[in-house]
Amino acid sequence: MADSDKDEISAVPITVRGAGGLVALEGGVAVIVAIVLIVRGLLGHDQTAANGYGTAAWFGILGGAVLAAGIGLLLGQRWGRAIAVIAQLLLLPVTWSLLTDSHRPVLGGLLGVVVVAALVLLFAPPSSRWMAQEYGIDPD
Repeated sequence: MADSDKDEISAVPITVRGAGGLVALEGGVAVIVAIVLIVRGLLGHDQTAANGYGTAAWFGILGGAVLAAGIGLLLGQRWGRAIAVIAQLLLLPVTWSLLTDSHRPVLGGLLGVVVVAALVLLFAPPSSRWMAQEYGIDPD
């Protein structure tokens, strides 16, 4: 690895890496859910196979994109931030639904903590300064 690559990776703020870890965790969980849904469908546990496979495809595609964004942030790739922010904003209503309508407040609370923490890390001042550097903006 070239010295400039090492400098660029070390220049990634801890807030970006923390957000990347949380986002990668979310994406990884979604991919695991997709695998479980496919296995359940193949074993005949799911009576509505088309819905199980369709849901698995949805979780796999979106979860894979979120997982890639999280890994990208961990590796210092700025493109991952946009996907991560959109994913967090889309998960806020899911959190609310888990807290209020589904009678799963523990899952809703856990998801809410992860989503809010990721958003805070993604918009923390060091993260914003790091993003601005891509455009030649010196916020200081």
